[in-house]
Amino acid sequence: MERFYGFDLGDAESAITRLDKTKDIEPQILTINETKSFITAYALLKDGKLLIGEGACYDPDAIKRKERFKSRFLIDPEAAKDVKSFASGVLGQLYLSGQLIQGEDCCFYIGCPAGWDRIAREEYRSIFEKTGFPPAKIISESRAALVSACQSKHLQVGYDILNKPVLVVDIGSSTTDFAYIMGGKEVQLKTGGEVFLGGGVMDEILLEESIKASPNEKKVRKIFEESEPWRSYCDFAARRLKEKYFSDEDYWKDNVCSQSISIHQGLLPTKFTLRIDEDIADRLLNQKVERLEDKSFKEVFMESLNQAKEAILDRQPELIFLTGGVSKMPVIRKWCREVFPDAVVISSAQPEFSVASGLSWCGKIDDELAQFKEEISRLIDSSTVEQIVENHISELYHDAVETMVGPILENVALPISEDWRNGTIEKLSDIDPIMQKQIDTYLHTDEARALLMKPVAKWLKGVAYELEEYTMPICVRHNVPYSSLSLNSFLSMSDIEINVEAKNLFAVEEITWLIDATISIVVGLLCGGGGVALIANGLPGIIAGAVVSLLILALGKDKMQEMLLNSNIPTPVRKVIPKSYLKARLDSISQQVKDNLYEKLEQEKNEEISERLVKEISGQIESCLMKMAEVVEIPLG
Repeated sequence: MERFYGFDLGDAESAITRLDKTKDIEPQILTINETKSFITAYALLKDGKLLIGEGACYDPDAIKRKERFKSRFLIDPEAAKDVKSFASGVLGQLYLSGQLIQGEDCCFYIGCPAGWDRIAREEYRSIFEKTGFPPAKIISESRAALVSACQSKHLQVGYDILNKPVLVVDIGSSTTDFAYIMGGKEVQLKTGGEVFLGGGVMDEILLEESIKASPNEKKVRKIFEESEPWRSYCDFAARRLKEKYFSDEDYWKDNVCSQSISIHQGLLPTKFTLRIDEDIADRLLNQKVERLEDKSFKEVFMESLNQAKEAILDRQPELIFLTGGVSKMPVIRKWCREVFPDAVVISSAQPEFSVASGLSWCGKIDDELAQFKEEISRLIDSSTVEQIVENHISELYHDAVETMVGPILENVALPISEDWRNGTIEKLSDIDPIMQKQIDTYLHTDEARALLMKPVAKWLKGVAYELEEYTMPICVRHNVPYSSLSLNSFLSMSDIEINVEAKNLFAVEEITWLIDATISIVVGLLCGGGGVALIANGLPGIIAGAVVSLLILALGKDKMQEMLLNSNIPTPVRKVIPKSYLKARLDSISQQVKDNLYEKLEQEKNEEISERLVKEISGQIESCLMKMAEVVEIPLG
């Protein structure tokens, strides 16, 4: 794709941006009928012409006129037809102005409220497809606003925002959209999606206050009853005046904030003045209205903020990002700080264009990530990861043996030899199967798991650093922070839901061959069947006397030792062997056990064992890389 369009179709006003893949540093705001923010309205004229924007609100030749239809999309089937008509008019204007070229390699990213489900989003997307738009994708408006914040040079928030809990509040004309984003992932809230509260409520109050204050009140009311276009036009003017006032309240305390409109309905024009001062501004926020179930704008907004706070069970937001024209009002920030006193409240320089800009950014990011993932897939499909693991596998053998032999002797061999000494185990030859079972049990305990994870984690770091020689260039080529594919960084992430710790990535059970080998080798080395008898080798030197000497002479040392291994030696005789001897014996053979393990592992490190280990570990590293790629993809929604 060469160009990415962002279409923020709002209930009252809309905006479109475009981002050229190679030319633009940031999205460009496009104009429709020479205005950047245009009214979401369309009118069908007598001659069949379709008008959109401000002109559609008052053209006298209109036989059909529609506005504020997006807020009805989920509840009114007719609203889909209105969206299609308006979208068709926008598409026509883009082509006529040359801002969109037939057949160009582009796509549209179109916003929707966070609360819309997959079915609603697909139905919405199909409208634009049927209207003739280039390929379109529907993105949550709150997520688009967040991406806009990430990319904004004004805010300098950057990718770190994706690791923090964020509450996005998008205040439109008819609805307010709340979305909680934790580690870049959107979490459904009770207030998630549309809260039917918007700046339009304040516009209606301002318009009504101005009507009541007009010397032509009766005439104005009659005009508005007879002409919906003029009412819509004045409602739009009231919205602009409200935004003008709240953008600099201190200035308007000492100056008059008003706008005169000449209404041409009938023989003579009627003068109508919109006016806002400190008292009226207070009523806009605190006057109870029927539309809000006899509550004020402030009451409903504060209730929604508190509902969002209660619904967030984990970490409260560290950042509140405001978007939408109403978010320019300083009082909105003040209310947000009252409910979330520890959060930083921010908005962009032009919050009314945050969503549209973010949608364009989403398109470019999506395109870059598609190429990024292709390169990651090629890396995974190659033998690079396997080769790195294979080159380092001997280090894992060595470190695992060094770590585990001591604890096995201490926690298994010593207690078993003590059990034989106390008579719990009848014969020395019984030690072999008991030892095998006990070592197997011990190596699957949490304690052994934790011990084994230390060398595994240490070994993994070396593998990860070498792997970064291949992943870092991929990140650089696609403008992705290199830490996003850093295995070391990923394993320590605590804020991201996909949290893979070393002990889970390389669980003990998954290195079964190492456990099996360790059991068989240690049992063989410690017991009578494998070369270094833990206890029996010391018996002739401890159980001294003529009988033993005669037995040696009569049977030979090997036969006598075999007899001892299979005899039920009286417990008092066993007690002759002091505990300190058993402990010293273990200490003396510890290095010999390790040496034999190294030798055994080297001998058995054949193609089958190495291939299995390399395959298991490489597969999990590759899976980890793909999960990290998913984390990078979070901004897209």
